[in-house]
Amino acid sequence: MTRTNSHIETDVIVIGGGFGGCNSLYKLRNLGLSVKLIEAGGAFGGVWYWNRYPGARVDTEMPSYQFNIPAVYKGWNWSERFPGDDELRRYFKHVDSVLSLSKDTFFNTIVTGVQYESSTGRWNVSTDTGLTANCKYVIAATGSSYKKHYPHFDGLEKYSGKLVHSADYPEKLDYKGKRVGIVGNGASGLQIVQNLAKEDCELKVFIRTPCFAIPMKQRSISPEEAEMMKGYYDGIFDRCYGSASGFPHNTLFQSAEQASPEERKVLFDELWARGGYSFLVSNYYDFLLNEKANSIFYDYWVQKTRARMTDSAKMDLVAPLKQHMLVGTKRPSLEQDYYEMIDRPNVTLHDLKSSPIIDFDARGVVTGNREATQHHELDILIFATGYDAVTGSLSDLSIVDKSGVPLAEKWKNGVLTHLGLMVPEAPNLFMVYGPQAPTSLANGPPFIEMEVDWICKAISKMQSEGITAIEPTQSAAKAWREHVFAVSNHTLYPKTDSWYMGANIPGKRREPLIYLGGMQSWWKSCMNALENWEGFHTST
Repeated sequence: MTRTNSHIETDVIVIGGGFGGCNSLYKLRNLGLSVKLIEAGGAFGGVWYWNRYPGARVDTEMPSYQFNIPAVYKGWNWSERFPGDDELRRYFKHVDSVLSLSKDTFFNTIVTGVQYESSTGRWNVSTDTGLTANCKYVIAATGSSYKKHYPHFDGLEKYSGKLVHSADYPEKLDYKGKRVGIVGNGASGLQIVQNLAKEDCELKVFIRTPCFAIPMKQRSISPEEAEMMKGYYDGIFDRCYGSASGFPHNTLFQSAEQASPEERKVLFDELWARGGYSFLVSNYYDFLLNEKANSIFYDYWVQKTRARMTDSAKMDLVAPLKQHMLVGTKRPSLEQDYYEMIDRPNVTLHDLKSSPIIDFDARGVVTGNREATQHHELDILIFATGYDAVTGSLSDLSIVDKSGVPLAEKWKNGVLTHLGLMVPEAPNLFMVYGPQAPTSLANGPPFIEMEVDWICKAISKMQSEGITAIEPTQSAAKAWREHVFAVSNHTLYPKTDSWYMGANIPGKRREPLIYLGGMQSWWKSCMNALENWEGFHTST
C-alpha cells in the first residue's frame, strides 16, 4: 500500500523490503508484535527490485539463496541454477502472496529521518510522503547496495548523450547501431558487457581495475529436479547456517603450499569444472591469508582465462601474466562468456590507469595523459560504478540517537557497532546486513535469517525479563571494532582498495566494513551476549 500524510503507532518499524526486511516483518509479526514496513521501491525485492540492467543475475546458486520457510518454498520452483532478476522479482511476489506482507507495508516511501525521543523511549520516523510513525523498535534493513555511486568527472554535465546508472536502468534502451560506453568493471559491469557485446552496437569498456571472474556454469533446472531437491533442503540450509560463509559447499582445511603442484592441479580442475563459487569456497583455505598461496590461484586463473581469448592486447589488460591483483580481495564475479565477449571485434577495451578520463563534452569522453589525448564519441554512457556500500544507505536514514547525535557524526571517526547489530546510544535500533558483521562476504539469505533470529531472541528475552530497552555499551562497541580490525589485519583484504574497505568512495574513511571472522565466530559472540546482556545497557 502507499498512503501519504498519515501517522501510525506501532511496535516495530522495518525499513527496507529486501530479504532482511521481509524476513524481519514475517518473524516479528510471529512474536505477536505490530509491525509495519517502509520500502522505497514499488514492490519487495530490495536490490532485485532495482537491478534491471541487461544480464542482472544472482551469483549464489540455488537452492541456498532463498528463505528457509516451507510454506514459501513448497509452492516455488527455481528454473535456473543462478536465477536472473526477473525470476527473483517473481519470487518476491510469491513470498508476498504466501506471507501476506503487503498488508503491513508502505511502498514508494523513502525514510528521511529516524529520531529517538528519550522522554517516551520511542522512535519517531519521518518520510518523503508525509507518512510519520512512532515505534518502540526500529529494524534498519536497508542492505549493502542501495545508495548509488556516481563518480565525479569534470565536464560530465556537458554530455548530451544518454546517461544511465546500472542500478537505475531504463526499461527499454535502444542499442542498435549505437556507440555505447561502460564505466565500471565489477559484477554489474561484467554482466552488462557480457550481454551488450552480443548486440548490434560498438561497445567501449573503460577499465581501471580488471575484475576477477570465474565460470558460473549456468544451467536450467527442470521442475522435476527442483522438486527432488526439496528433499535435501533441511540438510542444505543446516549446512549454510553451520558454515563460515553461509554457503553449503564442501570445505578443505589444507594449505595450498602443503599440496604438490600435481595435487593442486587436480583439485583446481575439478572445482573449475564445477563452476560457481566452488573454486573459492571449496579450495585451499589460505589463499586469502598468504600472498604465495594467492599467487598460485592467480597463476592457474590467468592461464585458464587467457586460453579463452585471441586478442593479446586485451589479454594483457584483463589477465596479465604478472599478477596485478590479490585474488578474492575484491568482490569476485561469476561469468558465463565474458572473456569471449570482450574478445569480439565490436568491443574495445580502454585502460583508465594509463589514460584516465579527463573531461567530457557534448559528444562523449576525453581520455589521456601528458603524451596524448583521445576523444571517444558515445551515444550512450553506462555507469556500472556500484554503491556507497554497507554504510551509505544507513547514513541516508538520518538516524539521530538519544543524545541528539546523527549517525553520520557518530561514525565520522570510524564505524562503531556491537556485533554489527546495534549502535551505542541508539536503544532498540537493530541493523540487518549492516557493517561489522559477516554481511557481504556471506550468502545473504541464510546470514540474514540468523541476524533476524538474534533480534527476535533479544526482543523475546527483553519481554520475559521486563526490559524496555537495550543498547550496547561504548566499551563493548570499541572492543568489537578492535576485533573486526584485528581479524581483518590477519588477511590480505586490507592490501586491496575495495568497497569491503570503504575505498570505492572518494573521501570515505578506509576501514574494514565487513567482519572477516566468519559466521560461526560471529554467531558465538552474538549468543554469548544474550546470556546475561554482556556488552549491553538495559532499561526497565
